[in-house]
Amino acid sequence: MIASPTAYKRGASLPSSNPFQRLADLLDGETPGLDPIIMTIGEPQHAIPDFTAEVLAENMAGFRRYPPINGSPEFRAAVAAWLDQRYDLGGMIDVEHGVLPLNGSREGLSFGAIAARDQLEKGLDHPVVILPNPFYQTYAAAAHVADARAVLLDAFAENDFLPDLDSLDPDLLDETVAFYIASPTNPEGRVAGISFWQRLIALARKHRFFIFADECYSEIYRTTAPPGILEAARALGGDFSNIVVLNSLSKRSNLAGLRCGFAAGDPEFLRKWARFRGLAAPQVPLPAQAVAVRAYQDEAHVIENRRLYNEKFEVAERYLRPILGPVTPEAGFFLWLDVGKWGDSVSVTRRLWRDSGVKVLPGSYLASDQADGSNPGRNYIRVGLVAPLKQTEIALERLANWLGDNA
Repeated sequence: MIASPTAYKRGASLPSSNPFQRLADLLDGETPGLDPIIMTIGEPQHAIPDFTAEVLAENMAGFRRYPPINGSPEFRAAVAAWLDQRYDLGGMIDVEHGVLPLNGSREGLSFGAIAARDQLEKGLDHPVVILPNPFYQTYAAAAHVADARAVLLDAFAENDFLPDLDSLDPDLLDETVAFYIASPTNPEGRVAGISFWQRLIALARKHRFFIFADECYSEIYRTTAPPGILEAARALGGDFSNIVVLNSLSKRSNLAGLRCGFAAGDPEFLRKWARFRGLAAPQVPLPAQAVAVRAYQDEAHVIENRRLYNEKFEVAERYLRPILGPVTPEAGFFLWLDVGKWGDSVSVTRRLWRDSGVKVLPGSYLASDQADGSNPGRNYIRVGLVAPLKQTEIALERLANWLGDNA
């Protein structure tokens, strides 16, 4: 469903606190039944690429310089080349104006909606920003800083956990400036196909809004590389107008602390955005960009990273499939488990911690309640498979035993 129209109130779209603070409050004073195993945050724990320290050392002098806001030529070229190879773009990326470095994709996601609002000039005091529900909390922050009305599109299993584009009112789309969507989705790990992307692109161009495609989990997949929105745009035979794709090294290369990502796509949008960013945004240090150049030129560490995650998903299938059925998503490193049989996500999370020492995240904390009180994450828990294999196996065995004992 779509959130019911309500009177605008600044900040109404923001969650009262982030999911992890809510979880801390929920479990405050609760004693774990066994030695704690944390399966909540999506912070990669696999090894960083072995060339990272070497590249940083070679580029230490770059810390003396203010980096250009649009990045080094080498960074833009490396990102463009990687996108071109990964998505078979036929050289369509504008290397000069179609790539921007970001301080992690979160920074670009947070402030992209402001640029969309300003560039489109729809003349609305509070334009619309559309978000999936559940969603990465930064999307709500983007709507807030753009002084926009956030409209939530519930993601359900029957729609493959993707927003239902057919449910969108044309009048609402006319008031929209930004549409945020992740593929692979977080937390569900589902993938938007080419046809879905192309339908969304057509809507964006017809109703004049920008798509911010969060593809941060694009390289953490099981067997088939997920298609991207730029790939879908090329197949349409046109350009990248109305499209901004965001990605980073956090998941692909286990470099969450490097804070280096990129935005790519619509060169006219990005050229104007770079001007504003030159006034307001922090630049990405040149040594970090140098690491990114090397990382986007190397696939060996990404293949190994993927293998390690897939090994853990095999363990998850072994323990959980007999109880829940197939649990492995197409991509990402989370399990999105329907535990409605055992209770709502909050009560299951508390009991699981109290009984077995496994800490998971309630799905309802990753989504917002709709006007009728419904929440698409109410019956789900999110389980991150980022810990080492042995620790992950112990946690999954405990989870399976708990589900079996409480069936």
